[in-house]
Amino acid sequence: MYSIEPIAFVKNDRSKVEDDFWGDVISEIIISDKISEDSIKGIEEFSHLEIIFYFHLADLAKINISATHPRNNKNFPKVGIFSQRKKARPNLLGTTIVRLREVKKNILIVEGLDAVDGTPVIDIKPVVKEFLPKENVSQPGWTSELMKDYWSRKS
Repeated sequence: MYSIEPIAFVKNDRSKVEDDFWGDVISEIIISDKISEDSIKGIEEFSHLEIIFYFHLADLAKINISATHPRNNKNFPKVGIFSQRKKARPNLLGTTIVRLREVKKNILIVEGLDAVDGTPVIDIKPVVKEFLPKENVSQPGWTSELMKDYWSRKS
């Protein structure tokens, strides 16, 4: 068994879990008082960060270890949990690459984090282009349809 303690928490104006419209969300990632401010020294030199977080509001009864239609939409194929990015997954971990806008002491201000207010942050990693795929990324067509409004800005 593993025990993981959050290193930070998300603060933003999204209190409700929603599937779309994350593009205009600005979040503060507030580093825990247990973690030294030196832990983020130099982070302002990176344009993007990868945030690993815990889906703390996910319904444990809906955790899936099999295959489902993404968003329960029968127009999408039935695919395994590891072929989609849904929150009701075995270890309830999410990850998102965000734009780093500003650093204020122990607070990272980021854009495009699809996590609600109060979400525990498990880890923060700088995005380094050498870790990104060297070749073109391929994906099935249904994923683009599913994601068409995900990063749209709310009207």
